Parts: sequence; structure tokens; C-alpha cells
Amino acid sequence: MSDQPRRPRKPAKPYRRPQKDPVRILAFDALRAVDERDAYANLVLPPLLRKARESGDFDARDAALATELVYGTLRRQGTYDAIIAACVDRPLREVDPPVLDVLSLGAHQLLGTRIPTHAAVSASVELARVVLGDGRAKFVNAVLRKVSQDDLDGWLERVAPPYDEDPEDHLAVVHSHPRWVVSALWDSLGGGRAGIEDLLRADNERPEVTLVARPGRATTGELLGEEAAVPGRWSPYAVRLTEGGEPGAVAAVAEGRAGVQDEGSQLVALALANAPVEGRDRMWLDGCAGPGGKAALLGALAAERGAVLLASEKQPHRAGLVAKALSGNPGPYQVVAADGTRPAWRPGSFDRVLVDVPCTGLGALRRRPEARWRRRPEDLDGFAPLQRGLLRTALESVRVGGVVGYATCSPHLAETRAVVADLLKQFPDTGLVDARPLLPGVPDLGEGPDVQLWPHLHGTDAMYLALIRRTG
Repeated sequence: MSDQPRRPRKPAKPYRRPQKDPVRILAFDALRAVDERDAYANLVLPPLLRKARESGDFDARDAALATELVYGTLRRQGTYDAIIAACVDRPLREVDPPVLDVLSLGAHQLLGTRIPTHAAVSASVELARVVLGDGRAKFVNAVLRKVSQDDLDGWLERVAPPYDEDPEDHLAVVHSHPRWVVSALWDSLGGGRAGIEDLLRADNERPEVTLVARPGRATTGELLGEEAAVPGRWSPYAVRLTEGGEPGAVAAVAEGRAGVQDEGSQLVALALANAPVEGRDRMWLDGCAGPGGKAALLGALAAERGAVLLASEKQPHRAGLVAKALSGNPGPYQVVAADGTRPAWRPGSFDRVLVDVPCTGLGALRRRPEARWRRRPEDLDGFAPLQRGLLRTALESVRVGGVVGYATCSPHLAETRAVVADLLKQFPDTGLVDARPLLPGVPDLGEGPDVQLWPHLHGTDAMYLALIRRTG
């Protein structure tokens, strides 16, 4: 036994409890809901923010930061995954999803916001301690310190393949879209590099909130009295809230006299309503009416002309949303829960028919950024029979001389022109109507006769519309 006196041990540092940050915890909870439940952020986030505000934990600045963290992380998920993958010593699929969510939130703060580096790292580590535990928080700290060693442009030079070697993969990494989505959008858009980069960049921008003043129930003048409200670009019923805000706090929206509706969606309904028909104009049909935005606008327009709208929606709960949207409509209407491919009405009953068919939603990636990571190319095969079936029923439901509007919130050619071309072959007594004159003042509408709207050209979702007349 040694006679040397024992060196006294240094007293252990007292354990420090992690600091709970309500903003980042809420953002993490929203991302977990999107990942675990296939939820959509635009449906998950509002109730979380409302609950936080009611509890007194949040003010307007907190809500704005939480919203930016959630949507910014989801929009840039592909880019951040590539950067994080370069900073870990294992395949990304082996990183637990909750850990990856914390890392992605941290990466966005470091590379996509003005939050100082030290604050971004320390706040992310504290979040990890709260939601993951101290052990995994050390891993988060190590990875984010590597991420913080360069800015976004520097990282993109390192992780994105050169454009000249692989244009689609380069654009996929730089603009955070799956490669197959880049390819599909490019095919539909056509043109060179500048156009597709403008489109992908627009997909990653925060969209304005757009309201619609439902004719006979509200006016744009009333809505323009709201803070930071400006007229829409193209629709005479549109008002844009340039600073965002809570649409439900607008009196006309709360009362159902106005609604939240993208301007592209408004233009589709207006074009169908204004398309020339031969003879009577008394019966209108919205064959895929849920959740009710287009139906409410069509119902108001029909009422001004003494026409009746039938709104059909297969899912009963969505049919309830349609009924709520139409409640208070100034003219007669009816809502039915019915399968649009097995109609509850006689053939040739309608003068105007709209079918805004279920689709991949690739035209609304600004509003639902997570959809780009959730969709797969094989989803197109699942939608194809339904889209063709709904358009077939629409063409059977319209009378001779009447008009059908086929719409999708996707620019994918397999969901737009391919569907229309197939049904025109099956119905030789039909023909396309030039939709472009029915969108007055809207530029860059292509060669027609159908119309494809674009976020970067029109500031709208990428809505597609083909107008088809029954001729015999």
C-alpha cells in the first residue's frame, strides 16, 4: 500500500436541469406529428399555437418563430438531410427519427435563419436534453457543431453534385425536392434551367394568405379594411394578407361570408362559371366538392344568375365541411354525400360541371411542403383510375352544349393532359374550349387551350384546368 496521500477528488458539478423552451418544443411536437401520423403541418400547427397562446406561454413573436421553424425545416428537409448525412458516421436511416427531427431543426436555425450560431446550437442541445435525454443530446451537440462550420452555400458546394454532371440531382439537393418531383415538374414546365430553378425556389417560399369575398355575402372592400390587406392579382374576389396573420380573426371569414382560398383555385371556379354554354344555364354541379372552397364560390356565382348548385362529395365528413362552407349561400343549393364515379343523378342533367379531382398535390408544395417527401411515383398509378372515372362521370353528367371543367392541384402531365387526352378519345362528341380568355389579365398561359398556373409566374398554386364542351 502506498504511503502517498490520496489526491482529493474535484467536487462533481451539480446537475443542471435542461431549460425548457416552449417555442422549440412545440416545433418538435409538430414535426413528430407530421412524421409519425402522416399529419399535415397546416392542420397540426394551428391548434398547437392556439393552445400555447391560451396558456400564456406564447406571444405573436413566439408563434411566428415556431411557424418558421416548422415550415422552414419541412421545406428544406432534403437539403438538411444531405448536410447532416455528411456530419454523422452512420447511414441517415440508422439515426432515430426524433433525433433527426432535432438535428433538422438545429440545421435550419444554423443555415436558414439569422439566429446566432452559439444560440442555435445551445438551444437545440437544450431541446435534445428535454425530449431525447442527456446521452443523445451529446450526439446532437457534436453533429450541429460540424454543421455550424460552414454556411448553406458552402455546404451545397460540398454535398450537391455538379449541375453539368447530374442536373436533376443537383436541383433536388439544392432546392430540397425529391429527384422524381424535379423531373416531373421540369417535364410539365418545359424550358431550360432558369425556369425550373425559379419554380423550385418559389415552392420554398412562404405563401401569402389569400381570402375570397363570396359574391353577395362579402366584398373585397370589406376585406381590404384588414391590416396589411391588398387586392388579389387576378381574381376580382381575392384579397391578400401580406403579413400573414390569423384568417379566423377576420369577421367575414368567421361568419362564413368569406374564406381562405388560393387565387388559382378561385380562377378555376371563375373560368368554369364564365365559359359560354349553349341554351339554358340553370343547373351546376361540383362533383368533387370537399372541403368546399370552390363550391362556396360557385354557389354564390350561381345564385347571382338564378342557377342551382349541387355539391357532391364522397366522404361524409368532407360533405359536412361543404355544407358548412355553403351555409348562408344567397341562392338554392344542395349537398349530397355521393361517389362521383357512381352518380346519384341522371346523365345529361347539368349545364356546368366542375371536377377538381384528387391528386398528388404537387401543385401546393408551398402550403404543404411535407407532401413532397410523402408522395411516391407509384402514387400516380393509384390516382389514375379515379381521375379518369371522375372525368368520365362529369362528361356523362353534362348536357349537350354544356361545359365540364377538369381541374387538379398538380402540374404532373400524368394527372393533367394525359387524363384529358384519354377521355377525349372515349368521348368523340366533345371538344376543348380555350380557357385562356376566361382568365382575363393573367399572363404566361401558354399555347392553350388548357391552362397551367405556376407559383413563380402567377403567385398561385400550380392549378391545372381544361374546359371541355359536350357537342353531341
